[in-house]
Amino acid sequence: MNAKDTGSLALPELPFLLRPYGPDGDWTYEDGVLTGWAGPRQDRFVPPTGEALDPASDAPRLLGAPEGDFQLIARVTVGFAAAFDAGVLYLHAGEREWAKLCFERSPDLPTICTVVTRGRSDDANAFVVDGSSAWLRISRTGAAFAFHASTDGAHWTFVRIFQLGDADAAAAALVGFLAQSPQGEGCVVTFDHIEFRPNWPKGLRDGS
Repeated sequence: MNAKDTGSLALPELPFLLRPYGPDGDWTYEDGVLTGWAGPRQDRFVPPTGEALDPASDAPRLLGAPEGDFQLIARVTVGFAAAFDAGVLYLHAGEREWAKLCFERSPDLPTICTVVTRGRSDDANAFVVDGSSAWLRISRTGAAFAFHASTDGAHWTFVRIFQLGDADAAAAALVGFLAQSPQGEGCVVTFDHIEFRPNWPKGLRDGS
């Protein structure tokens, strides 16, 4: 399946449709693997240091609207070629209210990174990963969101918890997938072992 052909993608793992946003990511899904492509210098980041923001700056996103509490999980594999190439689980609550959980080359080593944008973006590294794949998880309960990452998909490391927008914005937030290549000539990102759970994790810091 290709998002360009249908305008949306229905993944059997997800109870909601996904729609493409931003530049064309050539999103395809086959045999449990979602693939997207970030083009040269494509990113979604609002500098906190006050530099002018190019309003055309964006990265390919594939997003949908889950209802209620949830966990979205995927193993992310990135064809790292340049600094800050990344595969991302992405959360969108408004034009300047969004967040990224990234598996990123930052700048020399594969690293779990997060960005939360409230007008302007913050940026924080969590831990280094040995290899080209990592597991990412976004969770929501009420107006709260949590980010976790894992090297094996079984034991989860807590990365951060936060709110994004007001309660109405959080309830209507879009969630899904993003590919980026801020300084490079582009990269391919794949997402597999995609899973949706209609609940909040039992414990944020106990590895579950």
